[in-house]
Amino acid sequence: MTELYTEGAPIRDEKAPDGPIAERWDKRRFSARLVNPANRRKLSIIIVGTGLAGASAAATLGEAGYNIKSFCYQDSPRRAHSIAAQGGINAAKNYRNDGDSIYRLFYDTVKGGDYRARESNVYRLAQVSVEIIDQCVAQGVPFAREYGGLLDNRSFGGVQVSRTFYARGQTGQQLLLGAYQALERQVAAGTVEMYTRHEMLDLIVVDGRARGIIVRDMVTGEIETHFADAVVLATGGYGNVFFLSTNAMGSNVTAIWRAHRKGAFFANPCFTQIHPTCIPVSGTYQSKLTLMSESLRNDGRIWVPKKKGDTRDPRDIPEEERDYYLERMYPAFGNLVPRDIASRAAKRVCDEGRGVGPGGLGVYLDFADAIKRMGRDAVEAKYGNLFDMYERITGENPYEVPMRIYPAVHYTMGGLWVDYDLQSTIPGLFVIGEANFSDHGANRLGASALMQGLADGYFVLPNTINDYLADGPFEKIDENHPEVKEAVEGVRARLEKLLSINGSRTVDSFHRELGKIMWDYCGMERTEEGLRKAITLIRELRDEFWRDVKVTGVNEELNQTLERAHRVADFMELAELMCIDALHRRESCGGHFRAESQTEDGEALRHDDEFAYVAAWEFTGVGEPPVLHKEALEYEYVEMKQRSYK
Repeated sequence: MTELYTEGAPIRDEKAPDGPIAERWDKRRFSARLVNPANRRKLSIIIVGTGLAGASAAATLGEAGYNIKSFCYQDSPRRAHSIAAQGGINAAKNYRNDGDSIYRLFYDTVKGGDYRARESNVYRLAQVSVEIIDQCVAQGVPFAREYGGLLDNRSFGGVQVSRTFYARGQTGQQLLLGAYQALERQVAAGTVEMYTRHEMLDLIVVDGRARGIIVRDMVTGEIETHFADAVVLATGGYGNVFFLSTNAMGSNVTAIWRAHRKGAFFANPCFTQIHPTCIPVSGTYQSKLTLMSESLRNDGRIWVPKKKGDTRDPRDIPEEERDYYLERMYPAFGNLVPRDIASRAAKRVCDEGRGVGPGGLGVYLDFADAIKRMGRDAVEAKYGNLFDMYERITGENPYEVPMRIYPAVHYTMGGLWVDYDLQSTIPGLFVIGEANFSDHGANRLGASALMQGLADGYFVLPNTINDYLADGPFEKIDENHPEVKEAVEGVRARLEKLLSINGSRTVDSFHRELGKIMWDYCGMERTEEGLRKAITLIRELRDEFWRDVKVTGVNEELNQTLERAHRVADFMELAELMCIDALHRRESCGGHFRAESQTEDGEALRHDDEFAYVAAWEFTGVGEPPVLHKEALEYEYVEMKQRSYK
């Protein structure tokens, strides 16, 4: 295996404070150098991405007085993929008086991540969570409320308390509108300059510091350079490497991959999350999958027939012939086990031949008991928009017939390596939200993505980036600087190469084939043999892509084929690194399940003596062995043990 990578020096988080864990965030905020209000007006920051992390960071830093340039490839910041989040956002408010606390949220998140996240970062996230809700309520986010007017909560997977705040099944949309209005206020005030329909194609690094980005105007094709004292990437995850995922069609890895190629380490790329409740694949014509919120597992019961190949109408299958397998296998948590466990359990029963629907790739999510217990009106009030969406897509009425669900790629816990300040290995490059690796370990708990995005944007980054900017403003640079010219020429040459190949295969055909390789060999279950085969297949496919892809049109126009081509080219390189990372980690943990490492009853088996570290990968060239840098994970406050939700 060592022929696939080399091992370099270990890496440490030099910014992480010591002392009692509850005091570390306050200690870091105090020790970080400040920038006075007058000096902030002399400093500039580029923020790429306008989802919850990017929009909240731009709004907060703009209000603080910095000069912000904000970029998104959508036609409006409101269209960022955060808008698709459904179920809710976690916070340790303990409004239900059910035993919740900051420490319990911290513990649940570390345990849910299968003990592969940093304690300090996770505890800070739990601390900040309580402030997020107050911020959003002040913005007017219409969280669900109880009859008496108090904010309501519901439960999500991997916990035994109710800490999830929600706005029906459209929490992401409502939170993004809150962040968007804060962002637009700063646009109107002149502190934020907004660039829509601009896609980042490379990072500008001068004298070892991140100093700007190269973007393509997606309407005219013009290549532009933009400079700043610091760059923030808030560009989301890379789940679309699998082709079929719950991500928006435009979601891609290009921004963080280009930064990786310039020297930013990529951490734990193989840690991808398979969400257990998605509408099953219905045919090869599909280009994306649709999520059904995890909140549905609060009241819906998951089951399959006890008999193999039972094709009866689910309403005709009597209770004694149903297997409520999560309730049977995990009685303490039932249908609310973490996502990785629920997904693998669904795969297992389908592999046994007890799956339902076309191809036997589905399980039932049944609301009959909930409707009987609460009444249809109450169920409709909680989940109505989700039920409507399901019926529009499948043509089946979930009030009358159980939903059919199956796991699908949803979220990526891996991302660019960052320290406690959210700064990457390139000075001046900060990475927030799903684009970094920092908080979720090997498996993210439901309703924690929105929490991390807003924590990073509203509260963490504005209190850490000042320590770096205290040394600014840095030397002015322009497009005539040699390193800038070299980067621009590289971008132009790549686009021209893609346009000049004029092969016989479409971009989508390559992407679909890559996605199938990744799903088959680096998906829910991975083996050494399969991963080695995947690496060979990916390399062959990448070579064929650069020989035979057909990209129509020209650069100097709206050209969506060209956009997709350069994104897929980056996915081709990322896919190889994901498989190398998965191959080197010879253990099962969270979303990374190695068939060779499981307990007698099929649960994930970690090897803490060998793999209790963050794998931070250094780029050395396309097809060249990457360098592995290990960051040891040390646990003082949570005991490392095999997870049990039974």
